[in-house]
Amino acid sequence: MSEIKKILMVDDDSRMRELLQRYLTEQGFDIKTVSDSKEMDTVLESDQFDLLVLDLMLPGEDGLAICRRLRAKNVVTPIIMLTARGDEVDRIIGLEMGADDYLPKPFNPRELLARINAVMRRHEHSPESGNEKTQEVFSFGEFVFDAANRSLSKDSESITITSGEFSLLKVFTEHPRQPLSRDRLMQLARGRELDVFDRSIDVQVSRLRRLIEPNPAQPRFLKTMWGFGYVFIPDGEASN
Repeated sequence: MSEIKKILMVDDDSRMRELLQRYLTEQGFDIKTVSDSKEMDTVLESDQFDLLVLDLMLPGEDGLAICRRLRAKNVVTPIIMLTARGDEVDRIIGLEMGADDYLPKPFNPRELLARINAVMRRHEHSPESGNEKTQEVFSFGEFVFDAANRSLSKDSESITITSGEFSLLKVFTEHPRQPLSRDRLMQLARGRELDVFDRSIDVQVSRLRRLIEPNPAQPRFLKTMWGFGYVFIPDGEASN
């Protein structure tokens, strides 16, 4: 029997909290809801969760500030940000702060469920896909990426990596020297289609470059293919 996944939702809309708590509970999740960052901090002191759902517009500390604070403390729990429809700038900033995905309001609860399942699949180990273990450990430059252990290190020093960054780097290491369009990257890393004007892949690549590139402005590993997408050029060989 699979373990019940725990979700913490932070939203000041009581009707939204009640609706989603009822719906996600029916879908087999253990969900707790709070209305602001203070309540969230109190809950996180005594409990752990598999995923956080953060509303962008919160009283006091907003969702962006919460996300930034958690990532600064090396909290790698996946985060889905809820944003107002049309606030593309806020969604981009949320991804830059370390959110794993976003969902514009209003939305169908089934869409949130799909996003939650996709993010959790990316974050978890996949023992059922053991037949795909062709390149669990990949070396490039001074870095070692261990997909099985979800770790990235440089010169034996561990580097904190979020689930979104992990998923994207995993795709690149599985397709070295292969040009990948933004649509293909979205499908492989997030399990969904690229929305029109969706810049989330570009933002995640930018975050990944800050982790692995000596000079992100002049990428050594993650090259841009203008008008198409990206290509990963490692200068080390994968370990099988």
